This record gives sequence, structure tokens and C-alpha cells, in this order.
Amino acid sequence: MTKTAKKSSPRQPQGRWWVVALVVGAIAVTAVGVTAWRSPSDDTSTKIGSAADPGVAHVHGLGVNPADDSLYVATHTGTFRIPEDGPAQRVGGSYQDTMGFTVAGPDRFLGSGHPDVPALRRGEPGRLGLIESTDGGQSWQPRSLRGEADFHGLAFAHEQVYGLDSTSGQFMVSTDMVNWDDRSTVDLFGFAVDPADADHIVGASPEGLLDSPDGGRQWAPKPSPGLIALSWDAGMGLWGVEPDGTVHRSADGGTTWQPAGRLPGQPEALLAHDGVLFAAALEDDVTGIYRSDDDGRTWQLTYRDKG
Repeated sequence: MTKTAKKSSPRQPQGRWWVVALVVGAIAVTAVGVTAWRSPSDDTSTKIGSAADPGVAHVHGLGVNPADDSLYVATHTGTFRIPEDGPAQRVGGSYQDTMGFTVAGPDRFLGSGHPDVPALRRGEPGRLGLIESTDGGQSWQPRSLRGEADFHGLAFAHEQVYGLDSTSGQFMVSTDMVNWDDRSTVDLFGFAVDPADADHIVGASPEGLLDSPDGGRQWAPKPSPGLIALSWDAGMGLWGVEPDGTVHRSADGGTTWQPAGRLPGQPEALLAHDGVLFAAALEDDVTGIYRSDDDGRTWQLTYRDKG
């Protein structure tokens, strides 16, 4: 069923805007998942790791921005940029809980989640719906389903947005970021879209891997490791990670899997991109950002939060 701004009257988009990576589900604080601390206004110079800034913790998504080739990290308390030759940098003044996150092009991001406390006080709804940034995460604008959907998984591929709405459990697809086709109701930790086939989707569920050949309308189980996060890159193939950090690769679209290596912690997010693997992992209750240049065999720490 196709919907415009689901369960509400149609509305015009209030901004322009959105590889394929998926993340583990996130913890919500309070009924609408709003951060329970005060953000320091719009001051983006706040030192990461200071008392006023919680830093890179509780990661929901990873993406590489083609505009600067930097890794961007979506977290429970805002978005961060991690360049290859420098420390993590907070992007923009928002401390929103960006649950779903994907990069659609240079400086072009899609997201979802919950507002920070100042935005909530200004009247923002508890669920952001689909939001977009066209300036590398400095600012965000609503696109659709504002106040209705909370996408815990988003992917942009084949000029379409694929979303998993945690509110309804529906897997949804949009070609214009306003009208949505509800394809199915499915319980997934995350999903990934085949870079070569817009209708081929794999999902990591509590019961194991699910495969859809028809754009998420029907799902069938496939033998696999117990994966909780997936990422699919055209050149690197399909990747997944288990709760214990064991990373697996599939060269045939999810039919067979081979272990590649292991993360040094509990995985929070995984991204395969242009020959490199990135991951966020929690070790001793502190988040680290890792990369692998040898197909997951070894992992180098590129950033570690101060805790």
C-alpha cells in the first residue's frame, strides 16, 4: 500500500534530499527516546569528551561522505566526523538521537530518530520521521512521516529509500522520500540491499538471516551465522557481524558465509565501503571506531571515546 506521510494528510517536503549499511538497534531513553541531558545550545566548539559533550558513544550508523572521504558516525547524541588524519569532530549543533542513518551522496545524508531536549521544547515531535541533510550533517530538514515513523534502519540504493520503521515493524520503500510503499511487517535487527538488484534484500532477524527477492514483500529464511548487522558493497560483497564480534563475508549474496576476523568488542555498527571495513564496537563500556584494510582479518583502532 502506498502512503503519503503515513496515517496523516499529505504534506509538502520542507527541504531537499539521501552504501548501504545497517546497524544494531538502539536504546531509547524516556518514552520517545529523547536524550535526558542538556545540550550546550548551538555551540559546536564544545570539546568532545568534556562534561558538556558525551562524545562518540552508542553508535547507530556509519557512512563515508564522498565530499571529503571522511567517516561520519551517527550516535545517540548527534553526528560526528572522523577524518583519517585527525580527532573526532562534532558536526552541527544538534544532539538528536539519529537512529537510522545513511549517506546518499556528497554531503547528502538521510536519517531518522528523536530530537534533543531543546528541539523537543521547541515543539518537535518525538519521532522525526525521515529527515535529510544536504550540508554534511550541519543541519537537518524533515522530508516525510514527521511525528509518525522512527526508522531504525535506512538505506539508499537504486534511487530509492528503504526503511524499517520500529514503530510499526513495517519494511517500507519510497522513490520520492514522501510517498511510502508498506511492503511487509518483519522483525529485523538490520538489512542490506543488493547493489546489483533493487529487489534483492537480506535481513538479520532474531531467527537468522532472511532473504527477500521481491523488494521486501516476502521473506524466506536462509542458513547463516547469527548476524545482527549487515553491510553490502558492490566491490566487497555482503558482510555481517555476530554479537561476539565475529565478522563474516558472503561472496554469493548470503547463500554461503566465511568467517573473516573478529572485532575487539561488542559490535554497534558495520560498514563495507570501497575496499575498507569500518565498525563501531563497545569494549569495557567505551566505544571505539575501527577499520580493516585486509578484509576483516585485523582491525585498527582509529578513535576511542574517553568514556
